[in-house]
Amino acid sequence: MGGAPLWLVLLAFIGMLGPLVFFHELGHYLIGRWFGVGAEIFSIGFGREIVGWTDRRGTRWKVAWLPLGGYVKFVGDMNPASAPANPNEVPEALRSQSFHCKPVWQRFLIVLAGPMTNFLLAILIFAAFFSFVGSPLTNVVGAVQPNSAAAQAGIRKGDQLLSVAGRSTPTFDDIFNTVALRPNEKVDVLVRRGGEEQSFAVTLGTAPVKDGNRTFQRGLLGVAPDLQLREPVSPLKALPMAVEYTWRLTTTIVDGLVQLVRGRLPAEQLGGPLKIAQVAGEGASQGMLPFVGLVAMISINLGFINLLPVPMLDGGHLLFYAIEAVRRRPVSPRTLDWAFRGGLAALLALFLFTTFNDLGSFGLWDRLERLIG
Repeated sequence: MGGAPLWLVLLAFIGMLGPLVFFHELGHYLIGRWFGVGAEIFSIGFGREIVGWTDRRGTRWKVAWLPLGGYVKFVGDMNPASAPANPNEVPEALRSQSFHCKPVWQRFLIVLAGPMTNFLLAILIFAAFFSFVGSPLTNVVGAVQPNSAAAQAGIRKGDQLLSVAGRSTPTFDDIFNTVALRPNEKVDVLVRRGGEEQSFAVTLGTAPVKDGNRTFQRGLLGVAPDLQLREPVSPLKALPMAVEYTWRLTTTIVDGLVQLVRGRLPAEQLGGPLKIAQVAGEGASQGMLPFVGLVAMISINLGFINLLPVPMLDGGHLLFYAIEAVRRRPVSPRTLDWAFRGGLAALLALFLFTTFNDLGSFGLWDRLERLIG
């Protein structure tokens, strides 16, 4: 798995995913408690319990052996996916604490709190970085690579890159992420130079990116930021900057999905748990700051993925609650059952597909082919 030793990969993966899952589930738990919902189980991981304890409210806090997620099982939940149990099976004394007996708007907020906590964690991490390390919020060109796409188009040092391919680029991260998804594409680059805005038609270059035994192409503009503009900012400025930065990274995820659906990015680039573990190990091997920055990035991805309207995910529950609010009655148990089954099948298929991709990037299929051949 890349250059990091296996022990570091495992430790980094658990050290990253465990806290992210904990904060995600803590969001559900705290808002649930606020609305008077009882929690039976708070689990980090799935499967057999490794260690745990029961608090004075009767909640079982535990760590399970499979560290690929977690859940809060509220009173009235039939299973960890929050499928509603038969109301008659909930004791009368506990119905006031039952999740599914609460108004739909309260259930909506309890479910929404999990992904929002992941975004909040990323915002706090970025705000700390901006306050103590410095802000990356600059789009001023510090250097132009000779013979690059930028140089051939006429972009110069000192230019401020306002947008690329119609996407606003207030930071070099935005510039990199937008360009990387568009190898060999012809795009418009809006530049501010000497107080005036100019538009350049740029045919982006391409550069190979090696991912294990696979090589992908990413777009290349050929510019570097002016690092002299990077300096720490006050906490009062850092927080709104971190909110904006998190939002922009989220829109980059959406842009990547759009490019994937349009076929401009190969599906082989989709990674799963094994790839996350590899990246976590590589981040940890570079030091604490890169690792914490990676935690913030993965936290944004975790929050975003959970908001997708897929049954079994938080977004699927939110969709059903929205439908319930419009119809003034819940979706039928039969419909929910089939939706959860379909959602589970889709998630399992995605898990298998991304694991297949991960093993391919590690060279397993090539080695098997040579062995069989």
